[in-house]
Amino acid sequence: MDWTLLIYKTIFLFLILLVTLLVAMYSTYGERKVAAFMQDRRGPNRAGPFGLLQPLADGLKMFMKEEIIPLTANRYLFILGPSIAMTTALLTGVVIPWGGTIIIGGREFSMQIADLNIGILYVFAMVSIGVYGIMIGGWASNNKYALYGAIRAASQMISYELAMGMSIVALVITTGSLSLHEIVEQQHGMHWNIFYQPLGFLIFLTCAFAETNRAPFDLPECETELIGGYHTEYSSMKLGFYLFAEYINMFISSAVIATLYFGGYNMPFLDQIGLAPNIVTILGTIFLFLKIFGFIFLFMWIRWTLPRFRYDQLMNLGWKGLIPLSIFNIIATGVYYYFTELK
Repeated sequence: MDWTLLIYKTIFLFLILLVTLLVAMYSTYGERKVAAFMQDRRGPNRAGPFGLLQPLADGLKMFMKEEIIPLTANRYLFILGPSIAMTTALLTGVVIPWGGTIIIGGREFSMQIADLNIGILYVFAMVSIGVYGIMIGGWASNNKYALYGAIRAASQMISYELAMGMSIVALVITTGSLSLHEIVEQQHGMHWNIFYQPLGFLIFLTCAFAETNRAPFDLPECETELIGGYHTEYSSMKLGFYLFAEYINMFISSAVIATLYFGGYNMPFLDQIGLAPNIVTILGTIFLFLKIFGFIFLFMWIRWTLPRFRYDQLMNLGWKGLIPLSIFNIIATGVYYYFTELK
């Protein structure tokens, strides 16, 4: 067993876990600031300078709140629901290449925890399992509003995962690989997949909003109709897990979009400047996170500018709009590459 590699992977795993939790935590602060800016308000400004300690105050509040489990709820499933949602949200990031290779002690180490040759399938598997956390939590609450929210979430996930999966099929035809590392490497320089799959990117981005239950697709937790949706009966850190999982999913979705369509950690002309390999790797990782933060801002921007869809509009868009478009995209991509190979 290569103990050096094992120690490196373990440290890197905990580092990615810490960064993911930190970004998700301060995404709550960022969202409130973005909303305040768009509504001509100040946003959080009491806890710490510029309100920077507000996420810590919110987390402490969640820890200190009373733990309430309804008497008529299924106790074990009630606890299992938010646990699944949080766990699957954290597991998705292990296949994302966060950077190139870094040299430590004369040895190269990859800035990717697990380079699976089916990395895209792994991401979809984790996303698909995540909906079970919502369904179990809604059903176990024994509350009609929570159950309605869980049913909405399940049907929404099924509808939009189909279009999302087919948009990825077109990308796989383009790249010829399911490995996220290989897909990033193929986008070296400015050969980003957004230029070859613009329609696929738009479909994937729209489905990402629906998969993360973000407005205008936040029907499973629609406050005006369902009080709080699937987490109506939850309190304390169980509610915190559901809310936190949403922001982690937003972060991971932004990372996946940046990886698949915007070159990942590739920065144009970076390797032509003549910098040391480790400096190039670090700058590439910083560039990747700038892309991720840009997409997180896009998630927030759309939430605070667009109204929520009606549920029939949501289903119509998925089944009658995005799925036919994704099928057309697959056919067009296949025909293009077929005739390209003939030449």
